[in-house]
Amino acid sequence: MKIKICGMKYNTQEVAALQPDYLGFIFYEKSKRDFGNLAIPELPEGIDRVGVFVDADIAFAKAKITQHNLNVIQLHGSESPEYIKELQACLVECSRDLKIWKVFGIKDSFDFEQLTPYEGLVDAFLFDTKGKEKGGNGYTFDWSVLKNYTSQTPIVLSGGIGLEEVEKVKEILATDLPIIALDVNSKFEDKPGLKNIEKLTEFKKVLQL
Repeated sequence: MKIKICGMKYNTQEVAALQPDYLGFIFYEKSKRDFGNLAIPELPEGIDRVGVFVDADIAFAKAKITQHNLNVIQLHGSESPEYIKELQACLVECSRDLKIWKVFGIKDSFDFEQLTPYEGLVDAFLFDTKGKEKGGNGYTFDWSVLKNYTSQTPIVLSGGIGLEEVEKVKEILATDLPIIALDVNSKFEDKPGLKNIEKLTEFKKVLQL
């Protein structure tokens, strides 16, 4: 099981020292954690850089991918399958081999049929809590909804995961769901973009991540 720490901004190197599998950088001006024009510091070997975009212009996404040497693209808006195909064509042109994760928000129910057009186009579906913000809402959705998931496309589980959810996390990881990573953010912050190292250390320890 891998861990992604998202919404990086202020103490990236300290968080990177914990050796997470992924660090997420948000490129969305309306986000409190927008990475803007900051530079990603040099990261230890083995940490993938995830760029989070919300209905971004293809040229903007391409520029950030090149500038920050991103490994994964997380699409957090209403991007269509056609958008993803266009993005993939653009990446082929610039010889980039990136993984693409498509985000879907869930609250109390979800129609999994809407995933069908994205099957085979993306490397994972990221399920987040549907709320006021595009991520970082601070509370979990009803994970029991996922019992209706029948796809083999890998899952990244997100949305309000914190230390209080450890037992719940252990339970869902014991199921047959193809969860490949946990995505944490707001429950491990002292303020938006500033991560709490002690809490992250404890979380990794208790889940043996």
